[in-house]
Amino acid sequence: MFAALLLSSTMQARTFDEIIESNKLLVSVYRDFPPFSSIVEGQPVGIDIDIARAIAKGLGIELVLRWTTADENVEDDLRNNLWKGDFYHKKKSDLMLRIPYDKAYSQLRDDIGELVHDRVHMFAPYHTEIWQVAFNSKRLESVPTVAVFQYHDIGVEVDSVPAFYFTGAFRGTMTKHTKHFPTIALAAEAMFNQQVDAIMGMRSQVTALVANQPEHFKLASNGFPTIGRQQWDIGMAVKSENRQLSYAIGDVVTELVKSGKLKAIFERHHAHYQKPEYYQP
Repeated sequence: MFAALLLSSTMQARTFDEIIESNKLLVSVYRDFPPFSSIVEGQPVGIDIDIARAIAKGLGIELVLRWTTADENVEDDLRNNLWKGDFYHKKKSDLMLRIPYDKAYSQLRDDIGELVHDRVHMFAPYHTEIWQVAFNSKRLESVPTVAVFQYHDIGVEVDSVPAFYFTGAFRGTMTKHTKHFPTIALAAEAMFNQQVDAIMGMRSQVTALVANQPEHFKLASNGFPTIGRQQWDIGMAVKSENRQLSYAIGDVVTELVKSGKLKAIFERHHAHYQKPEYYQP
């Protein structure tokens, strides 16, 4: 019985009242993930850092950042940060940013019909992502279709959707011209140094990476046949029983979106912003 009670207490999220009383909001953000969250000269910077600060300010409490490293999938990240805690210290956050906001994903069931994400509540979509190609126009005149990468090298982040796409699409004809890098930032560095002719990644990252580069590094406008989902919303998550916290945060995020403050945060970090359809009139 004692063991059961102990397990129950470790699984319990802080209530909204407890969070407000503590005067601290513990928010998980990904480390080394510019332009969203990273440490620069000893200071936390990025889009998600600014959003977390705005949320804490809106709630009238202090922000405490919890830096986390991406695991194998989102399910692992949600477990490690929200409902179970990390392997060593079992620490849990009140809120996690950069979580897919999708009804089908949130209602996903396992092979016996149980909800996969029943321990978390996903809410407050704050921007829409799409895939984006940037290219060196001195090496590649234009990108009318992805078929040009049968002949030109393109840099992608290893184990990402673009990596699998370019090694599998068009019967593998682009495989030998697909160059894999640990991060999209390193792929961009390779493009700036003329080691590859183009890169592909999330639009917010790609636009931020090329923002202050010479004008011959351009954004393409091509589509991506057979890639699957062309765009998706990014939101937040709390532990499932903490809906009161999600309602309060949702009100803050709605004001940020509708006032244009959220778009201004993205622009401050040179990243393209697209408002989710959730907020469209």
